[in-house]
Amino acid sequence: MRFLSFLRPLLATVAFMAVAAGAHAADFKDGVDFNTVNAPRPDTGKKVEVLEFFMYHCPHCNALDPALAEWVKKNSDKIVFRRMHMGEDPQAKAFYTLEAMGVLTDELHQKIFRAIHVDHNRLNTDAALLDFLVKNGVDKAKYQETINSFGVQTKLKRGVQVANLYKLDSVPAIVIDGHYTTSPAVAGHGLNSAPAAHAAMFAVADSLVAKSLQERAGKK
Repeated sequence: MRFLSFLRPLLATVAFMAVAAGAHAADFKDGVDFNTVNAPRPDTGKKVEVLEFFMYHCPHCNALDPALAEWVKKNSDKIVFRRMHMGEDPQAKAFYTLEAMGVLTDELHQKIFRAIHVDHNRLNTDAALLDFLVKNGVDKAKYQETINSFGVQTKLKRGVQVANLYKLDSVPAIVIDGHYTTSPAVAGHGLNSAPAAHAAMFAVADSLVAKSLQERAGKK
């Protein structure tokens, strides 16, 4: 039993490497590994927009976050990355409030995930989130003023509208240049480990970013 427990993460790592190694040769299929949506292409110049839909309380989003951060860093010369929080719950309100305030750093983003999934602080009420954020350096008065603003309410509603536009009903998921959607669940269909599913999604995303760059350059 101890040997099997040791072997499982090793097999997951091997699966991750195998998927990543075959990324360039893979023949990804619309409707299987990704989905095409009929939506406007974002105005991001020569770079491709990559939009992540997530939720702070989602364990799969938490598991994906470190690998996604590395992928975004690696592709920073090709992509413009941004996030949208799905839903209209207190965590979504907190996300859009912090974004509107201009204080949502990568460090704070990671602290929220860690508080929920490692420290088991559910942060599922406005009061709990306010207390946590103030303890982490967020200005209380400014936060309380911003959370009830028209801008934050608009962002909440816009998040729901955009998720519906891209036909997304689960997270985590990414949208490539407004035209393609994929996720660990979609790209990693049939895979049983999170690292392998993540690698599959990044392989598909690499392919779709390259395809989108060609489309932006007018090369079909």
